[in-house]
Amino acid sequence: MSRLRIMILCGRSPRHLHVANRLCRAAEPLAIVQETGSQIQTEKLRKWARNPRLLWQKGWRWIRDRRRYGGGKEAAFFFPHGQPRLERPDRLHQVPHINHPRVLDLVDRLDPDLITVFGTSLIRDPLLGRGRLGMVNLHGGLSPHYRGADGTFWALYHEEPHRVGCTIHFIDTGIDTGRLIAHVCPEVREGDDELTLFWRGVRDSAEVYAELLDRLERGERLGAVQGERGRLFQVKDRMWRHERELERKMRQGLLRGVGLPRRVTWYSAEGTPMVEGVP
Repeated sequence: MSRLRIMILCGRSPRHLHVANRLCRAAEPLAIVQETGSQIQTEKLRKWARNPRLLWQKGWRWIRDRRRYGGGKEAAFFFPHGQPRLERPDRLHQVPHINHPRVLDLVDRLDPDLITVFGTSLIRDPLLGRGRLGMVNLHGGLSPHYRGADGTFWALYHEEPHRVGCTIHFIDTGIDTGRLIAHVCPEVREGDDELTLFWRGVRDSAEVYAELLDRLERGERLGAVQGERGRLFQVKDRMWRHERELERKMRQGLLRGVGLPRRVTWYSAEGTPMVEGVP
């Protein structure tokens, strides 16, 4: 267990709770800050109401996500033996928005060694860049190839199952453009679907995230500059026609015969990739 003192900024879904719990077991958690989204939703609803096309897009996304994530499937994947819960509720702080002044006050008061992030909205100044060792994010796609939203979906859509995975990176002012720490690619096999691969990638990444804390405490210099900007995929880019096209490709055997093992690539500050298999 690392002696680093960390703050965890995260969302409230089962996958976010799983990662937060793993980090709590790997270091000393000073606070777990969850974004409730109440302020965000009020502001967005006002904006959407003035744009019928945008309102339709967001409404479709909401319906689709309820269908995809509903029914307790994600909870069963990450918490197969019980209900999703935080193991350290005594450290919980809830805020309407991750850039709320209360979060900055917490950082200033607790003075963490590292701020870890997974599943929040975009972090902005003056919170950006805090933490003695910086601020690290878990992104659900392989940067720089798949930045932004739905990285697993777009990797499959572009018929690149070898680029299904997650990225752990330092946070900078861009979206998923900070210095690379690790790429985590889950096992990919015939019969998998988008959500299974996404969740498997997050579950594998939680272990790598925990290992990162030990590496940083030992003074290991990690974080390679991304050599290219890649493409940024936004939530609105994923349309119904794209989903239908991926469904067709999956039915026609996109993953037929595929058997990729789990792979972890660490990136040193000098830019040297170190590829490791995960047993």
